[in-house]
Amino acid sequence: MFVMSMHSSKVKIICVIVIVALCLGGAVIFAVKKSERADSRFPVNLRGSTEVERMDFLRSCGIEVAQEPLEISEIIIPAEFDEVYKDYNEIQVSQGFDLSAYSGKRVKRWTYKVTNYPGYAENSDAIRANLLVYDGLIIGGDVCSVELNGFIHGFIKDGKNTQTSDLSSTLNASSSGSNTNNN
Repeated sequence: MFVMSMHSSKVKIICVIVIVALCLGGAVIFAVKKSERADSRFPVNLRGSTEVERMDFLRSCGIEVAQEPLEISEIIIPAEFDEVYKDYNEIQVSQGFDLSAYSGKRVKRWTYKVTNYPGYAENSDAIRANLLVYDGLIIGGDVCSVELNGFIHGFIKDGKNTQTSDLSSTLNASSSGSNTNNN
């Protein structure tokens, strides 16, 4: 029979505690930095606290917008997704986001007029970019047409994340929260 006895001193115990604390601290820092890092499709980080950060993000996706947002709204991501939100979240997942992590959370939606969408005049009011921001980070969004039989797709139109439907108007109708118009 093999018996091992161990005598631990206070110094050894303190060293083990310090090592464990450093490992946990490193894991937390890594997780925070990873959540702030942009998906590889987006060349800038996902910070969206300021107007400059939101504009930089949209520009990094090739989207030019008017300087002032058309609307700033607070919406609540539903705790349980209906079919509309499931479809919308598929668009988000296709571009590296996932709104299911924010179920039940109140987020801000910034809506901008897009000025460089192919096939539309610069002064057209038909194309919008929506950014969803939670706790200063961009967590999702879309580019959509507000025309009858319009479209909605992710920030980078690549065919994989394009939906041709009136999903954007349905989403606007099903979102709850208070709206604050900036006009």
